[in-house]
Order: sequence, then structure tokens, then C-alpha cells
Amino acid sequence: MKRNLPPLNALRAFEAAARLGRMTAAADELAVTPGAISRQVRQLELSLGFSLFEGSKNKPQLTAAATALLPALSAALDQIEAAVRAVSDEENGTLDISCFSTFTVKWLIPRIYAFNTRYPDIEIRLKTSGHIADNDNGRDRYDLMITVDVTAQADPLTVLPLFPERLGPVLAPALAEKINICKPKDLAGKPLLHTKTRLNAWRMWADSLDCSLPKQAGQEFEHYYFTLEAAIGGLGICIAPWHLVMDDIRAGRLVAPLGFQESGYQYVAKRRQQTNRKLDKFCAWLLEQARDTPIP
Repeated sequence: MKRNLPPLNALRAFEAAARLGRMTAAADELAVTPGAISRQVRQLELSLGFSLFEGSKNKPQLTAAATALLPALSAALDQIEAAVRAVSDEENGTLDISCFSTFTVKWLIPRIYAFNTRYPDIEIRLKTSGHIADNDNGRDRYDLMITVDVTAQADPLTVLPLFPERLGPVLAPALAEKINICKPKDLAGKPLLHTKTRLNAWRMWADSLDCSLPKQAGQEFEHYYFTLEAAIGGLGICIAPWHLVMDDIRAGRLVAPLGFQESGYQYVAKRRQQTNRKLDKFCAWLLEQARDTPIP
């Protein structure tokens, strides 16, 4: 029996635009122009006979029909992608890697050149996320996800332990000379910096030392990367994971007067279970890099 499907390119364009919330973001993901996404969505609307978006062009909203269509369509495309990857076991090609945005900038990218040098025929395509949480959403869409695991249970075939998170207060050397931080209680009344995606970081650090830290208002930034740059600029004291600041400490841009303590979080890499030789190479390299990361 012949399948009665709308054009697949139009379905992909709509799914990306609806999932990401913007035509421009969908265009970036599919490597086409925003105009091409709009035309594909319009073609799909004509094929279906109803509208998929409503409202202004700047802030389009999904119609009721589009809201009902999106979950099934995303699941179907994920299944297609997973099935293709399952039968693809080549040593060369592209790997899709997802990890936190600041982790990507401060830890992974400075080391990725070593992998590219060793395996020039394997392309690493990085996707970033902003929240530090044990989140498997989209796991079928990536070959490997670097994330945080807060449970004791892990599948040894698909979950690779990298290193425990170690938190500590960091600040610019010039600011450290002015305010003289020698013990945790010296932080009282000082300018503490906060990150919206990790508002519990100061509390976790204080709990690791079994000490109390008064809740202090301070500048709040959208992402860890911005908070770290603010600390480097002397705007205040940031609570940060060692692996994100060790290069800045070595370079003298930051100091850590109180050291670092394990937070209870564990960084892990969650890989596809299917056989994949190029992914095997990346995982082996990633474990090497994790082992070579110095302890504070």
C-alpha cells in the first residue's frame, strides 16, 4: 500500500522550527536559510490543509493541530535517525556530541584539537545545553552526551565516569588582595556572584564543608561562562567547578583561597549502546583526557 506522506523536507523543517521555537534556529540546525524554512513550512501547511503557526512573524505560536503533531513527528524522526546510526559502523564520519555550554567552552574545546590531530577523518559536531541536570532528553539524537549523574546506578556499557565535580570560591587576584578571604566565614558580606542555571552551587559547597553560609544577594548571570568572566573582571566571588577554572588559575586570572570540595555530582559521558567504531575512539580519547585532568 502506497504511503500518503507530506514532503519529508517540509516535515523536517516544521519539526525543527516547532521544537526550537524559531525559524532562524531551525535554519541553523538544518544548514539552510530562514526563508527556506518558511517556504517548507508553508508547503507543509498547503499539503495538510491547515495552519501550523499563528501570531506575529517575530513570535510565532503553534496552533492546536501543530501542538498535537509535534511529539509524534519528533519521535518518528528520532527513530529514523537512531535506525540509520544503528546500521552505520564506519571508522570515519561525523559524531554528534552534546554537553553543557560552559563545559564545552572551558574544558572540551581547548582539548578537542588533540582528538582532531589523532583522528583527522572524524568530525566532532558539538551541541550545547545550559542546565546542569541529569537529563536524558534528546539522548537518541546524539552519539554521546556529557552530563551530570546524581545517582549511584549506571549502565557500565553506556555510561562512562569522567570525574567528580569539585567546587570552590574563585576571584580575581586584585580583589583577593583587597578583601582577604582565609576561611569560609570571611565570605559574609562579600560580593558573591550567582548563576541562574546553578543557583544551588554556593549551598552545595557550604554543605560539603558542613558550614553555614548566609544567603547573600549578588549579581546573577544567565550562564556559568558569564559568571566566570565577571569573576575574572573583579566583580565578585564566584563558586565554580575546578575543571572549569583550572586553566584560569594556572594563568593567574583567578585564585582559589579556600580550595575545592567534592559536591556529590559526577560528570559522566552517556554513549549510544550500538556498535560504533568512531564513537569507540572518541570515548577512549575522552577517558584519557578525564584521567589526565589534574586534581586541585
